[in-house]
Amino acid sequence: MKKDNNIVKETLKDFENRVAERKSFDSRWQMNMNFYMGNQFCDVGYGGFVREVDKQFFWQEREVFNHIAPIIDIRLSKLSNIKPKMHIIPATNDEEDLYTAKVGRKILSSITGKMNLSEKINQATMWSEICGTSFYKVSWNSNLGQVVAIEDNGRKVKTGDVEISVCSPFEIYPDTSTHQNLEDCQSIIHAKAYTVSQIKQNYGVDVEGHDINVYSLDGVSSSLGGLGYFGLATKLIETTKKNSAIVLEKYIRPNEEFPNGRLIIIAGDKLVFDGEMPYLNGIDGKREFPFIKQICNEEIGSFWGVSMIERLIPIQRAYNAVKNRKHEYLNRLTMGVLTVEDGSVDIDNLEEEGLAPGKVLVYRQGSNSPQFLGEEQLPVDFEKEEERLLKEFFSLSGTSDIGTMESISAMSGVALELLIDENETRLKFTTDSMKNAIKNMAKHILRLYKQYATFPRLIKIVGENGNLDISYFRGSEITSDDVQFDTDNETNDTLPQRRNLIFSLLDRGLLCDESGKITNSMKTKILENLGFGLWENPVDLNDLHTKNADAENLKLASGKDVEVKEIDQHDIHINQHISFMLKNLYSGEAVDKKIEERFLKHIRAHKEIKGE
Repeated sequence: MKKDNNIVKETLKDFENRVAERKSFDSRWQMNMNFYMGNQFCDVGYGGFVREVDKQFFWQEREVFNHIAPIIDIRLSKLSNIKPKMHIIPATNDEEDLYTAKVGRKILSSITGKMNLSEKINQATMWSEICGTSFYKVSWNSNLGQVVAIEDNGRKVKTGDVEISVCSPFEIYPDTSTHQNLEDCQSIIHAKAYTVSQIKQNYGVDVEGHDINVYSLDGVSSSLGGLGYFGLATKLIETTKKNSAIVLEKYIRPNEEFPNGRLIIIAGDKLVFDGEMPYLNGIDGKREFPFIKQICNEEIGSFWGVSMIERLIPIQRAYNAVKNRKHEYLNRLTMGVLTVEDGSVDIDNLEEEGLAPGKVLVYRQGSNSPQFLGEEQLPVDFEKEEERLLKEFFSLSGTSDIGTMESISAMSGVALELLIDENETRLKFTTDSMKNAIKNMAKHILRLYKQYATFPRLIKIVGENGNLDISYFRGSEITSDDVQFDTDNETNDTLPQRRNLIFSLLDRGLLCDESGKITNSMKTKILENLGFGLWENPVDLNDLHTKNADAENLKLASGKDVEVKEIDQHDIHINQHISFMLKNLYSGEAVDKKIEERFLKHIRAHKEIKGE
């Protein structure tokens, strides 16, 4: 018991130190979120807290002209197109490894739909775009999956399944913020607030509830508006979450003291778990953190990424200042500024009612009548500075609005395409980080299934053309986790561009077979990529025969005899059997004569029925 108390005290003390070290980054992220939501008259005050800046005068224009939000929305829209398709590189050229590589790809395709992975990627991308960094947590949840048994107390035993959650940067605490990558960290703390009922349900312990500070949104009107009106903007504030406690998960990388790493879980002030890191999710079966980092832009010597908003804040402040000073100038021109001789008029009445149309202005006899200051024109410097700042917005963010460029009509097709490519290249660092995160997430998924999927599991995949592919697998069948992308140009892979590419390939005859015709399977793929996959769903017999022949290869190689059927497409079967023999039986020095004879006998049967 004393040992447990020491562990709790040490972990909580470590957590406090990490909170203090990360305070400056918290302020930056809060500033970014405030500017994105439109609360842009704020700064970081003494102590690292975000504060609002009040008006200096009652007549001061304090309106917000938010260009940051639409720029981030454009970036998010472009980044949402990145949904790369992945394939698994087989461990060897053996037929079994080729088959298990296909199984691994089916697992990833099934996970994409079952866990709504696209929405999670978009959620993580929004965090990384606004705060600069986001995290995926890939773990194993034993409460998911199918029921395989029911214990005497009525508790259901399930197969378990992979669980993917998105973590904001506010939840992650590295051992130091000077490490560049996750791999450089020796420990990571994941902190999150839960209600006491959730803690009881998840960990089976009773903890004392407190008021936990969390961030929420609120409306503010005091600092915005202008002469005679008030503006509204949403801001980020700290509120309290009632009857809650913080759950700390401290992951320690494997070292000499803890060869399999260490995981400490503390709920409130109680030790829930102290043991090895559970997941074999690293290279070659090593234990690693279950987190995957995604960033917007890299900052040298820092664990945290840099958001585009941080670079746009100075421009946004300058733009707001120019627009507001411009409106104040126009107010003076339209409402006028009177010069009045002291004691010549009723000042209180003039200030209260102003110079309404038709007003009779009485001034003291012998004094000078009130006069307006000389009328002036709006300086052109306002317009020039406003245009220059707008250009800086788009040039820094990589979201140039090509459709509004005046010179676009005079550009050639090649020049326009180069301009679009240059515009997309500005997002390359962000897209590369997204792809690496998705690739690492796929590797973690396969490794967890390999570790925990002891029962046969059913995976269902619904294709764009409506086909339902159902397969069973075990974790032992996953022999490779070498994930690669099928293509590298997802940012430009829009539906119109894909259609133009397909029509160009059709014109050149590159999608036809040797006889110059388009096969049923190719026709289906063309319709799928044109967006009309459900219009036609022909069954490709050649593809079915190929799959059947591959299944026969595995049976023949395992010592089973396979009967040749009359409905077989014998040419396809013969080619598949010979290909298997060349890649597997004859690739080594020694040849298993029994397996060789079994294959040859099967091939002779095909030729005999075919009439050769």
